[in-house]
Amino acid sequence: MFAPIYLDHNATTPLDPAVLSAMLPFFSEQYGNPSSRHEYGRAARRAVDEARSQVAAAIGAHASEVIFTGSGTEANNLFIKGAAATCKPGVLAVSTIEHPCELKPAEQLARQGWQLHKLPVDGEGRLLDDDFATALTLKPKLVSVMLANNETGVVQDIAALAEPAARVGACFHSDAVQAFGKLPLDFRRLNTVGVRAMTISAHKIGGPKGAAALILDKRVELQPLLAGGGHERGLRSGTENVAAIVGFGVACQLAAGRQAAYAQRLLQLRLTLEKGLCALGAVLFSQAAERLPNTVYFAIPQIDGETLVGHLDRVGYAVASGAACSSSQPGPSHVLQAIGVPPDLARGAVRVSLGETTQAADVDGLLQTLRITLDQLRHLPAMERAALVSAA
Repeated sequence: MFAPIYLDHNATTPLDPAVLSAMLPFFSEQYGNPSSRHEYGRAARRAVDEARSQVAAAIGAHASEVIFTGSGTEANNLFIKGAAATCKPGVLAVSTIEHPCELKPAEQLARQGWQLHKLPVDGEGRLLDDDFATALTLKPKLVSVMLANNETGVVQDIAALAEPAARVGACFHSDAVQAFGKLPLDFRRLNTVGVRAMTISAHKIGGPKGAAALILDKRVELQPLLAGGGHERGLRSGTENVAAIVGFGVACQLAAGRQAAYAQRLLQLRLTLEKGLCALGAVLFSQAAERLPNTVYFAIPQIDGETLVGHLDRVGYAVASGAACSSSQPGPSHVLQAIGVPPDLARGAVRVSLGETTQAADVDGLLQTLRITLDQLRHLPAMERAALVSAA
């Protein structure tokens, strides 16, 4: 089977062999329901409890603060909708560059009486201090700001935002799905300054799809999205996906142990890639901001991003376009719109996200292939290039 070099780790990551090995018994001989009282059930419960402790240790939390969910999307919805359901409608503040799984539930609440305040960002994708301070004068009940953006990789100073938010009584949440494993992360330290909840996900760190967690301060009251048997402190009913949770625990343990070395290696690869892209005439988005060590978001003027991604895929490199999180939602990225990128340039956006499997030869090969591909695209007749764009 044709297997392009994988450079889309912000979308998902390959399953770590050690994670797979830990999961395999729970697909066959260890098949008990964790709620059952016999030995099969007790064995499954012990596995879930161990995974919960592993996740907590990796994120700097207590095991009782880990609420397992089926995805980061579910965890974000659980916080936003669950917290909103426990109080009268008020002000909900989210940044303009949040993932759709935060923006969409926030917009749903706005149709139910909540006042939605979208926090603007500067031209690099960083929250504006003055605008955030103004938003706090509205005394928001809920604030959610992602720690690192999934498209640009821009990192927000969550501690500096949460502290003043806590002083006005806001319950502060952060989507840390992209940050975990790439940046040092300590929920207890952040909790001390006002972060009350945080979302992480398994499949972004070498774990399986289908497991994530909301790290939740036990003082925060939530209304569950799913009613049922009272699993996960009564906040997420449904029989636990034991195999995925076990894999999540091991993945967290591995990610925490290698984070510093991992980040250093990927940063060097990112810098090499960025230097090469600039030599090819690329515009790098959010270049002046602090960013994840693995993420490069760029556009080549007058080259359509979807067309470029398609060409690269056919010649052996899997990267992402910046059109949208979902292929069913075509159009310029809302993140690039928020930071003021002109539409013509935004349509050219391409994201390269490096990971555990990425080697220096992969970066060099991508740059060489890009040089050839760009030369080919630039020499296509105008009508043929337009046809490629519409096909993409």
